[in-house]
Amino acid sequence: MALKTPEQYEESLRKMNFKIYLMGEQVKNPVDHPIIRPSMNSVKMTYTLAQDPKHEDLMTATSHLTGKKINRFCHLHQSTEDLVKKVKMQRLLGQQTGSCFQRCVGMDAINAVDSVTFEMDQKLGTQYHDRFIKFLRMMQEEDLTVDGAMTDPKGDRSLSPSQQADPDLYVHVVEKNEQGIVVRGAKAHQTGAVNSHWILVMPTMAMRKEDTDYALSFVAPADAKGITYIYGRQSCDTRKLEGVEIDVGNARFGGHEALMVFDDLFIPWEQVLMCGEHEYSGLLVERFAGYHRQSYGGCKAGVGDVLIGAAAVAADYNGAAKASHIKDKLIEMTHLNETLYACGIACSAEGHKTASGTYLINLLLANVCKQNVTRFPYEIARLAEDIAGGLMVTLASEKDLCHPKIGKMVEKYFKGVASISTEERCRILRLVENLTLGTSAVGYRTESMHGAGSPQAQRIMIARQGNLEHKKKLAKNIAGIKE
Repeated sequence: MALKTPEQYEESLRKMNFKIYLMGEQVKNPVDHPIIRPSMNSVKMTYTLAQDPKHEDLMTATSHLTGKKINRFCHLHQSTEDLVKKVKMQRLLGQQTGSCFQRCVGMDAINAVDSVTFEMDQKLGTQYHDRFIKFLRMMQEEDLTVDGAMTDPKGDRSLSPSQQADPDLYVHVVEKNEQGIVVRGAKAHQTGAVNSHWILVMPTMAMRKEDTDYALSFVAPADAKGITYIYGRQSCDTRKLEGVEIDVGNARFGGHEALMVFDDLFIPWEQVLMCGEHEYSGLLVERFAGYHRQSYGGCKAGVGDVLIGAAAVAADYNGAAKASHIKDKLIEMTHLNETLYACGIACSAEGHKTASGTYLINLLLANVCKQNVTRFPYEIARLAEDIAGGLMVTLASEKDLCHPKIGKMVEKYFKGVASISTEERCRILRLVENLTLGTSAVGYRTESMHGAGSPQAQRIMIARQGNLEHKKKLAKNIAGIKE
């Protein structure tokens, strides 16, 4: 197959048997559930654009394993050009969906696991890399959406995994036998989990010897027996249940997060990619985090393009587009957005080849990219709210606009520029609301802070990789100070 059509992707999800709970009820048909479906549509776009010859260069790649054309989300980066195209692809998808399109985590996970398992096997004589390559071949051939699972609930942050009062607050091995392992625990904040075919679990932090049972990586079908999903709430999410379109803001696309619980999940040995090699857990976390922090320079810039455009349209509809302060705010939003993108491109262009042949980004610049992402989208959102005006959050509902009696009042008094219909003005203001406060804000505003690690996590990596001693030597040399 190599490349699924969007229709084949949707049909493949219908054949899966997920155990999903949403607002206290088990979901029997997640594909058509009104809250979940917009997120599925976002993933579906990654398949739609891959079929479009206009976007073939960004959306597809040539497999280094088979020589076949594959979706770029299933590809291992073979050059800095691949790293750059990844960021450009992510910006394109952000522009097309105005939301999180969810496949980035799996793409970043396979690239990190590839190089780390290769180096682990070289040093320890394990067989993890061969197992991973077997899985990757299947992923590429079937064009699978894979959910990368790293973040554990963590419990008491002052205690290590093995010190927790409840051992299940970190994913861990509870049994080993000739056939495989049994695991318990959970992964939190799982982006696109119920839109995925497989999951790729990784350790959440650098482990010490006493945390050996928690140094764990494996793959499993996303609907495997023993996995339960608890779907996360989002701001304004129940608007999708009201049978309206305008009030949702972005009715077609969205993202989602879920809590993924493992209740004595059995994993056969051929699907185990790390089991106790605690000394490599930190390296895997570092590389995955680096790839994912690079990703934000693409996807957040793409969604930022939509928000900047929405703010500019709102200014047009308000009759304020010619005001100098509005123009200046749009310039500032553009400056901040392009800075995010520039960092994503820079860490890609400065990438290098690992021992397995897969290319890794410049980790320092990737962390600088994500550090900017923890700040700039918030200012872009603030400026968008400023430009849109207070009506963005006091607007009457779509049902009021369509009401036979009060609809004329809403139409009359929520009018802006005379040539623009009130409905069009409502639509653009609801989009700004959605991107800054609503369901899409999860994948833009809040995720910018905590996705791919908290701001402090990036600052720690910047401190490690900033090479301060080298900078001191440069200064001493210029100042004429002898060592």
